[in-house]
Amino acid sequence: MNKWTRRTFIGAGTIAGGGFLLGVAGFTFAPGRHSVVSADAADKGQLTTWITVTPDNVVTILVPHCEMGQGTLHALAMMAAEELDADWSTVRVQEAPALDEYANGYVIRAAGGNYIPAVMARGVDYGAYKLAEWFGFQVTGGSTAVRSTGEYGMRIAGAAAREMLVTAASKQWGVNAAECTTKGSRVLHAASNRSASFGELAKAAATLPVPTSPTLKQADAFTVRRTALPRFDLPAKVNGQAKYAIDFSIPGMLYAAVDIAPVQGGKLRSVDAARAESMPGVKKVVKLDEAVAVVADSFWRARKALAALKPEWDNAGHGDVSSGSIFAAFDKALGAAPAMPSGSVKVVTADYRAPFLAHASMEPMVCTVRVDGSHVDVWTGVQDPLNARSVAAKAAGVDTSQVRLTNHLLGGGFGRRLPFNFDYVDLAVRIGKVMAPAPVKTIWSRENDIQHDYYRPAALSRHSGALDANGVPLAVASKYTGGGDGESTFMPYAIGSKDADSVKSEHHVRTGQWRSVNNSQHGFFKESFVDELAHAAGKDPFEFRRALLNEQPRFKAALEKAAQMSGWGTALPAGEGRGIAVCESFGSIVAEVVHVRVSPEGRLKVLNVYAAVDCGDVVNPNSAAAQVEGGIVFALSAALLSEITIAEGRVVQRNFRDYQMIHINDVPRIETAFIRSDGPLGGLGEPAVPPLAPALTNAIFAATKIRVRELPVKKTELKYTI
Repeated sequence: MNKWTRRTFIGAGTIAGGGFLLGVAGFTFAPGRHSVVSADAADKGQLTTWITVTPDNVVTILVPHCEMGQGTLHALAMMAAEELDADWSTVRVQEAPALDEYANGYVIRAAGGNYIPAVMARGVDYGAYKLAEWFGFQVTGGSTAVRSTGEYGMRIAGAAAREMLVTAASKQWGVNAAECTTKGSRVLHAASNRSASFGELAKAAATLPVPTSPTLKQADAFTVRRTALPRFDLPAKVNGQAKYAIDFSIPGMLYAAVDIAPVQGGKLRSVDAARAESMPGVKKVVKLDEAVAVVADSFWRARKALAALKPEWDNAGHGDVSSGSIFAAFDKALGAAPAMPSGSVKVVTADYRAPFLAHASMEPMVCTVRVDGSHVDVWTGVQDPLNARSVAAKAAGVDTSQVRLTNHLLGGGFGRRLPFNFDYVDLAVRIGKVMAPAPVKTIWSRENDIQHDYYRPAALSRHSGALDANGVPLAVASKYTGGGDGESTFMPYAIGSKDADSVKSEHHVRTGQWRSVNNSQHGFFKESFVDELAHAAGKDPFEFRRALLNEQPRFKAALEKAAQMSGWGTALPAGEGRGIAVCESFGSIVAEVVHVRVSPEGRLKVLNVYAAVDCGDVVNPNSAAAQVEGGIVFALSAALLSEITIAEGRVVQRNFRDYQMIHINDVPRIETAFIRSDGPLGGLGEPAVPPLAPALTNAIFAATKIRVRELPVKKTELKYTI
């Protein structure tokens, strides 16, 4: 293990004198758990990796996920502390460093853990952990942290730690461990009226073997989970003490501003650096294949000098590509509308379009790098520190063991800071290598951020549906291209024949994961078309859906709850309407009702959004509600205003002036209800996004009889006659 590994671990504050550490990684608890310890580990009785108990009775929980506003660190700490029976006032939480030992393989459980036979579970976890360690995988995304690392890692780690502390106490007192209980970070023996704090027992507990199958609490015994405990990270964010990657500073630091080839795949042809290099504070103009950077003693000076450059770029042969040509290719690829069974009483067809979308996180991309010989320090904010470390190592031409990456709070992620999107880390390291050994902070402008994203794919869908004489749907069939897939059928509805297919239509615009991934397009496509089927059948959209959900009780309950919350069916003034939609994604079912008002002149106001959420169970009600509300606002902004368009091969939009988002006064009143069910834990960061757009456009139709089939809504004229 390289010298930085141990120092990073100690520097993170996770090892303290007399401490006891415990971690879980599957088949055995933390394979290689003895590899990240201080020199006097045997004397201190230290284990690794997630739970630390020090003599002062402080419990520090190390979480192998990042914090980007979603409350993951807090939620996972609650799950561990619950099983540990820790006094919450003594609990602290830290993000795990970017070291192989903190690779995260539990995400496989979020995808299919419910279907893994119990006898195979630990083996699967162990294999997934070793693969994650091998590939450098420490990701936070896909609404997986709580339902994977939390459920299958943190809970077990907490329960195992508790059993070790109880065993240590029972040995010390000469009593049966079964006679001991725990409460508030203490082990109690009622018969002898003895008790000891976790801190007093930690050193002895550290000498004991780790239980392989600790007993977990039943839900009715929870005292920490399901409570609205204030989050650890919020005070610092309110008072300005929170440190994001863009806040990082180090003595002697220089700043880099970059200009990147405007067409993806383009290269730098030429640039005259003389004028920029003569400007005050400028240290160097760095020429790269696809970019040019100015390094100066302040970011302002770097930006000013960058504006003086007049770089020439090639367009990689994509100069004729536009949004129009991309969607024309989509249309050609889809071909005719899917055929319906002969003899259908009524056939409904419709196409829907969704644009490219940027992530536009509040903090633009930023990365500070110091290259000192073969050693590289990186300070940034990413959703996968280990993967980013690998990118940095490749860019610097060194082994990953020579890279120390410090991850900071993220000022938003939404998928932009996921693996395979680390172009900003790559650029920063290449610039830093030129300027070595001076540390260089490369900051992307908002224009860089908007024009060089990994965009939510643009997509086109084509649907056909058949109804019988009673308005019952007999068949639906769909084709998708751009951001579609052939598995997106019309589940959960009980429709006799359901078919979906996808076709490829290539373009050069780079795409990536955007909040809720393809569910954001497919929620709009499918739930809009179901609404069209309902109206073609002459039926209420809510009743139409409910009648098709008798075999899907969780979906039906969510739909009914959202309708009840909204007062569905009660009269509204002229020009107002309600729309409904229900979607499942990331293990959670979310039904939403949107209530709008549209004036005859076409002025739209979103008044209310009602969300009924079945995510199995909720760890922290306040954080859960915040995630749903955030997803709704994020989705509403995209549905109403946002789009990325292409002209001459390049992105047209540059800043928030033309990549528009809603303002605070545009935000509707949001009401959220959680339905506790017997389903496994579902995600919360993303599932509120997919139902919003269709519920919104369905509400617009209810108010105006104008059907919106293309996003954003601003592209559709909403004027109507009363």
